[in-house]
Amino acid sequence: MALPQEFEQRMERLLGEEYPAFREALARPQARGLRVSPLKIAPEAFAQRAPFTLTPVPWAEEGFFYPEEQRPGRHPYYEAGVYYIQEPSAMAVGTLAAAQPGERILDLCAAPGGKTTHLAGRMQGKGVLVANEIHAGRAAVLAQSVERMGIPNCIVLNETPERLAEKFPHFFDKIVVDAPCSGEGMFRKDDNPAQTEWTPELPAFCAERQAGILDCAAQMLRGGGKLIYSTCTFAPEEDEGSLSRFLERHPEFEMVQVENAPQQFSPAHSEWTENGNPDTAKAFRLWPHKLDGEGHFAAVLRRTDDAEGRVPEMPRKKQSKKEQEIRDAGRKLVLEQIKALPADCSMELRKDKLFLIPETCALDLSGLRVKSCGVELGTLKKNRFEPAHAVAHALPIENFYRVCTLDTADGSAEAYLRGETFPYEGEKGWTVVTADGFALGWGKAANGMMKNHYPKGLRWVGK
Repeated sequence: MALPQEFEQRMERLLGEEYPAFREALARPQARGLRVSPLKIAPEAFAQRAPFTLTPVPWAEEGFFYPEEQRPGRHPYYEAGVYYIQEPSAMAVGTLAAAQPGERILDLCAAPGGKTTHLAGRMQGKGVLVANEIHAGRAAVLAQSVERMGIPNCIVLNETPERLAEKFPHFFDKIVVDAPCSGEGMFRKDDNPAQTEWTPELPAFCAERQAGILDCAAQMLRGGGKLIYSTCTFAPEEDEGSLSRFLERHPEFEMVQVENAPQQFSPAHSEWTENGNPDTAKAFRLWPHKLDGEGHFAAVLRRTDDAEGRVPEMPRKKQSKKEQEIRDAGRKLVLEQIKALPADCSMELRKDKLFLIPETCALDLSGLRVKSCGVELGTLKKNRFEPAHAVAHALPIENFYRVCTLDTADGSAEAYLRGETFPYEGEKGWTVVTADGFALGWGKAANGMMKNHYPKGLRWVGK
């Protein structure tokens, strides 16, 4: 692998005698991983039934390595949101964040969704997870990932950090900043433009951008809250440098020692350890010559003051009598297709669509670009209800009246994903179609056939 000369010279100075091992590691094939969603199945239970060869990722209890020749991204379980394909080192961020049910968490630079879906699995549908992406196209991909993984308590935004800082002062318990960076840690990845786009000036440019993002994050974190900062670069200017400058600007923050840090993580800065003891490290580098994964940097900080912001609650709009009647009728129609809805959610009518909004997500989002909030239940159409694709992924299977289980072994699940209709003798009506018990989407049974309602834009073509 040809690398930029200036990059090689800097890395040789940084690593010293370890540089040959680092350089050799970049010539090896990249490690490949997937992360099981606890919202769908316990990771250890999936490992026992998985149709792939899986080896645990030591630093992520939900993570597994899989062989290069296997393709879990082309399996129905992927479409069911059972797991997320994620580079193994990137799983470190979700582990260090240690999200808990009931917390308010912001993933500030969230696309394509790896960190967001990791946080969501740890939160178990409790609390509120705000996932933001400044680029509209990437925000759309993020929203699709959230829908596929069946995350009920997530708000996906397409905003600038500055706009969010105005809206959510001192609101969040935790904020993850997986900062846009020069991408040096990804030079080995397939089809990655980071290497060809890299210049010696790029780290300084990225560091300046990171400073603005971090300053906005500081405004949104409550007293005692934690900021998890990460990059996928080796550049000290963007890693230790960005954090050192942030701490100079924000004396109300301190570095946090990570208890039981994985032994594969290398301490990043001698001043951020006690007496050089790696067990006391407060920031970490993940080197490709010391673990099976790409290059990353990660650290955890805590806000030490008692700053506390208000909850930006959604204004209670007074509904007209007609709107109330439509919503009540809609709820009745919904419950003809779905046995039960979560008790801690409200139903919201937007034009002819119904949405399920967890109480924790009922926030004032006025003035913000919202890609998704809560779960789309479906559409009201002339005294009938057509369920949405999203709700099939977000609710437990036992919440639905009619379920059709297809088999991944005989190809029937793949045929459904291609949009094919198939014979079915079950009860008439809207039916959740599953792959070995994991929901894929909807079908509608009638006259001995199951009409396929898998979204056309998601259907497998040429698979």
